[in-house]
Amino acid sequence: MDIVIPLFDDFEPLDAIGPYEILAYVPGATVRFVTDEPGPVRDTLGSLPVHVPVRYSEVEHCDVLLVPGGGSFRTMADDPAFLDWVRRIHTGTRFTTSVCTGSLVLGAAGLLDGLTATTHWEAAAQLEAYGASYTPERVVRHDRVITSAGVSSGIDMAIRLAALLTDEVTAQAIQLYTEYDPQPPFDTGSVTKAPAEVLERARTLGR
Repeated sequence: MDIVIPLFDDFEPLDAIGPYEILAYVPGATVRFVTDEPGPVRDTLGSLPVHVPVRYSEVEHCDVLLVPGGGSFRTMADDPAFLDWVRRIHTGTRFTTSVCTGSLVLGAAGLLDGLTATTHWEAAAQLEAYGASYTPERVVRHDRVITSAGVSSGIDMAIRLAALLTDEVTAQAIQLYTEYDPQPPFDTGSVTKAPAEVLERARTLGR
């Protein structure tokens, strides 16, 4: 089972590493990171360079394509060659998925036309500009296409995906092994719950 995650400069680290941590435990799965030119890829926070040895153009097929977000979505969404690759790979995947603003890349490739989809709450309008209908759900599935909301929601999506690729007992075992049992200290993890001052401060992050 071949799982491919494209990484470009300014990727959001948890978008990629969270699902990678989950999916790498799927029995028989191999997770590969790919990029445009082999070498170090810089995350959006600037302190986690990742050496990626494989060009995306070398990949002709995979079972799962997982597109993370962050500032890297701009590079991917503005690159016709990369979007052509996404469309070509999608024809043979079992699942094509995204985390955070990675859904904008799927939208730019035309894979979300007429579908409900999710992304980071700040990117809702951009997602709809690509022909999708934004929903604030944490994970949204339409057959082979699965989108997830901002950053940490990629872990939720990956556990759900693990169940689809194997079975619910295996997915639950992975969840238990990684001790994914969220008990956040504050109940401000969505825009519907956050006070105005928290929302205002959140908008300044990542700038």
